[in-house]
Amino acid sequence: MIDDATAEFARTLAAEIDEARDDPTIDLPSTEALFTRTVIDELEEIGHFEAAFDLAQEGRVGRSPFQISGYAIDEDAGHLTLFATHYSGDLPPRRVPASELLKTAERAGTYVAACIGGLADRIEPSNTEAGDLARQVASLGERIDRFRIVVMTDGISGGALPATIESHGKTVEVDLYDMVRLHRVLGEGQTRADIDVDLVALSGHRIACLPVASGAGHYEAYLAAFPGETLSRIYDRYGTHLLELNVRAFLGLSGRKSVNAELRRTLVEQPEMFLAFNNGVVATADEVRLEREGGAVFLTGLRGLQIVNGGQTTASLHRARRKESVALGNVEVPVKIIHVTEGDLEEIVGSISRAANRQNTVQQADFSASDPFHREVETLANNAWLESGRGRWFYERARGSWLAAEQKASYRTTEQRAFREQTPKARRFGKLDLARYLSAWEGYPWRVAFGGQKNFQAFMQRRKETTAAAPDAAWFRRLIALTILYRLTERLVRAMKFPAYGANITAYLVAAIGERTGGRIDFDLVWRQQRLSPELEALVTAWAPKIDEALRASVGSRNPTEWFKKEDCWADVRNRLPALADPLPPELSGAVSAGGSVAADQPASGLNVADYARIEECMRIPSSVWVTTAEAGQRSGVLHFKLAGICMTLANYAAGGWSRRPSVKQAKHGLESVAKVRAAGLFDEDQREAG
Repeated sequence: MIDDATAEFARTLAAEIDEARDDPTIDLPSTEALFTRTVIDELEEIGHFEAAFDLAQEGRVGRSPFQISGYAIDEDAGHLTLFATHYSGDLPPRRVPASELLKTAERAGTYVAACIGGLADRIEPSNTEAGDLARQVASLGERIDRFRIVVMTDGISGGALPATIESHGKTVEVDLYDMVRLHRVLGEGQTRADIDVDLVALSGHRIACLPVASGAGHYEAYLAAFPGETLSRIYDRYGTHLLELNVRAFLGLSGRKSVNAELRRTLVEQPEMFLAFNNGVVATADEVRLEREGGAVFLTGLRGLQIVNGGQTTASLHRARRKESVALGNVEVPVKIIHVTEGDLEEIVGSISRAANRQNTVQQADFSASDPFHREVETLANNAWLESGRGRWFYERARGSWLAAEQKASYRTTEQRAFREQTPKARRFGKLDLARYLSAWEGYPWRVAFGGQKNFQAFMQRRKETTAAAPDAAWFRRLIALTILYRLTERLVRAMKFPAYGANITAYLVAAIGERTGGRIDFDLVWRQQRLSPELEALVTAWAPKIDEALRASVGSRNPTEWFKKEDCWADVRNRLPALADPLPPELSGAVSAGGSVAADQPASGLNVADYARIEECMRIPSSVWVTTAEAGQRSGVLHFKLAGICMTLANYAAGGWSRRPSVKQAKHGLESVAKVRAAGLFDEDQREAG
C-alpha cells in the first residue's frame, strides 16, 4: 500500500506537470516529456546531477530497441549519464514490476551501441542537439570511464534493481528514482538520507575502526583510516551531494590552488605520508553499520553520510585519481565519523564545522541557505509588496519552504486563498534561479551553461571575492526586474522552437542585452508594471535568432555543449552581438544606474542608441588607459582636474570588472578626455593601441 504522504506528493507533482502542459510556450510533445524535464530539473536543483538535459531519442540497433529521455556528460572525466523514463500517468501511483524497469534501463544501455554504430548519421540534420549528443557518445566510445543509467518512473518499484548491468560489453551502474524516492528527496527534502555507502562494495573489504564513547551519550564516534581510492570512489558516486551540511560546500572546490598543490605533491611524491601530513575528514552519518569479529570492529556501511570538514581533501583526491591519473593505492586518509544519537543534527554539524575550521576561520559568508545574504534576500522578499499592495515575490531560501508555507496556510481556507493570491507559484524563485539571472546579466552566460549547482557555487565565490554590498530594497527591485526579463526570454525562446540549446540562447541573450545597455535599464519601470513592454518583447524576439547564429558561428568544429561553458565563447559572441536601434523600448530609453536608481544625467528626452554606444565603447577601455589619461592629462594641463577625476573613477570601475557601469555623462566626458590626451601625444604606443 502507498502511504498517504507519498500519494499526496504524487498528486502535487502531477498538478505541477498539468500546469506546465497548459503553458502555450512549452513545446514538449507529451506529459511524459514534461515529467522527465520536471524531475531532471528538480533533481539537478538539489545537486543530484550537474548539467543534465532532457532529450528523447528512440530507435533500434538490429533487433534491439533503444530509448533515452535525457543525458548528462562530463567529457573530461569520461562520465556518461543517460536518463530513461517509465511513465504511466496513474494516480495514485501503481506498483511497477522491477522487470519492467530493468527493461527500461537496458533500452537506454543499447543507445550507446547505436551511437558507436553511426546513429548520428541517421538523425535528421535539423535535430542538431540529438546529432551532437550521438557524436559525443560515439567519440567517448571506449573512453567512458563511468557509465550510469538513471531510471525515472511515476510509479512505485515492485523490487530492487541490480546495482549494475552488463550492456554491450560495458558495466553500467543503475540508479532508480521511483515515486517513493522522489518523495523522499524532493518532497521531504531529506536528501542526505539518499546516500547509502556500501564500503565493502567500494573498497573490496571492511574498514577497521575504533569506536569511541562520547561520555555525554549524545553521539557515537568512530576513528578509521579510509583508503584514498575508497574515498575518491564515494565522491565519484555522490559528488557535492556529500557536502550538503558542509558550511563551505557552496563555494565549490576551486580557488585554493596552494592547498591543492601541496596536497597533490604529497599524493605524487610521498603517498605513504598522506595519513601523517593531512588533517583528514570529519563526517556525520545517520546510520553506521558495523561488524564485530573477536575484539575487532569493522565499518561495512554508512547511510546519510555527510562530510562536514575535509571536503577539499576528498574532492582533491577524486580529481587527482580521475583527471590526473594519480595512483591512490598507498594513500590512507584519517576519518572521524560522528553518529548523532540525540539533539538537532544540523545544529551539531554547524558546531563541528566551526570548531574544525578554527585554524582556517570560516566566515559567516561561507554558509549557503544560512548565509546572511540569502537571509537578507528572504527578508526583502517578505517585505517588498507590489505597487498594488496585494502581492509579493517568494524567495525560497530553503528548498520546499514555499510548499511548507502553503501547507501552513491551508489550515484555514481564507489564509490559503490569501497566500495563493499574494504569492502564487509563478512568483516563486530560489537560490539557483537568483544565481542564474544575475550571472547572465553580469556577463557570465558561460557560467550559467555549467548548470544550476556549479553556476551557484561560482556566483557565491564571486560575491565573496568582490565583497559585494548587502542587498537593499532597490537591489531587490532590480533582481525581480531581471527575473521577469529572464523568464520572459526563456518563454519566448521556447516558443520559437530552436532545434537545440534553448537554455544557452536564453542565457547569452540576456547577457547580450546587459552588454549592449551597459547594464542600464529602467528596473523600477519593470518592477512597477511587473512585465516587459511589447517593444522590449519584440527586441528579445528579434535578437534570439541572431544570438543563436552567433553561438553557432563561434562553435566552429568544437563540441557545442562544452564550448558554451568557456569564457572564450562569450568573448567571441560579444563581437557578434546585434545592435540596438532607435526608437528604444521604454525600459532602455530611461537611464538607470547599476544599483537600480534613475541616473541624474538622464536627458529630458531619454537615452538613445548613441548614448548606449558611448557607454559600451567606454567599457572596452582598460583600467591602465584610464589611469594614464587622468595622470598625463592633468599633469600636462590638457584635462581639468574634474575630468581627470572622472577618468580615475572609470579606472576603478574597469579594475572592478565593470560591476559598476558608467553613466551617460561619465562615458561622454571620459571618451572626450581619452581623445584629448591621445591628440596631445601623451600615450605610449601600447596605450594608443589599447585605447
